[in-house]
Order: sequence, then C-alpha cells, then structure tokens
Amino acid sequence: MSTIEDNKALVRRYYHELVSEQRIDLLEELIAEDAADETVVGPGGTGTREDFVGHLRVLWANVPDVRATVEDLVAEGDRVIAFWRIEGTHAGPVFGVPATGKPFSGFSISTLTIQDGKVVRYNVLPDRLGIITQLAGAGAH
Repeated sequence: MSTIEDNKALVRRYYHELVSEQRIDLLEELIAEDAADETVVGPGGTGTREDFVGHLRVLWANVPDVRATVEDLVAEGDRVIAFWRIEGTHAGPVFGVPATGKPFSGFSISTLTIQDGKVVRYNVLPDRLGIITQLAGAGAH
C-alpha cells in the first residue's frame, strides 16, 4: 500500500521526469495499464495507458520545450491534487490558437488517483483563458 508521501513523490516524478524530461520510457513504471486520462476519455471514463501517450505526444509536439513545475501538492488517501506551472514555447496549436513561437506560462490544477504505486486516473484544470490571452496577444499582461 502506498503512503501519502509515496503518492506525492510519484506525482513529482510524473511532472518532472515524464512531462518535462519527456521520458516516455517511464510510462509503464508510473501509469497503470488501465489508467484513465480524463482529458482524453472524459470525467469518469475508462481508458488505457495509450491515452496518456497520445496526450503527452500532442503536448510535446506543440510545446517541445515544455517545463512542468510542481508548486504544491495536497494529498489524502489515494488522491493527490497538484498545483503546477507549465512553461514553454508555443510551436503548435494550443487550446485552438495556432503556433505563434511565443513563450508562455500558466498554472494548472490536476487530480491524480494512485493505486499500487501507479497513476490510475488523471484530470487537469488548466488556466485556458490566461494561456490563450498570452498566445493570442489579447489584452495586456
């Protein structure tokens, strides 16, 4: 059984090693085979590890220098809430905005459910408006 501290360490690895360092080789170690990436399958949906692969490959293609930095973690039981910052260069479509080549950053809140030392469910609430505003150049920031 994983402890809350084990779960938090897994989430830190998820963002630092898997997302930022683009270590796709860690997928089997960090993500359960039948895990649900709710950004792909919808809230409460079922999925597979391959949904995470697709999500990550799109992210890496559109923000090739992505950096995901965990700012804070709150955990209870098998769930970890991650408050994290995304930064990178806008090289492909992000939230419907075509590539601009601009650097951007934004904050997101994710919920990760962990069982047996692996992520089994993932969802994220990104700051879409803040990121789109930066990329589309609308308004001052």
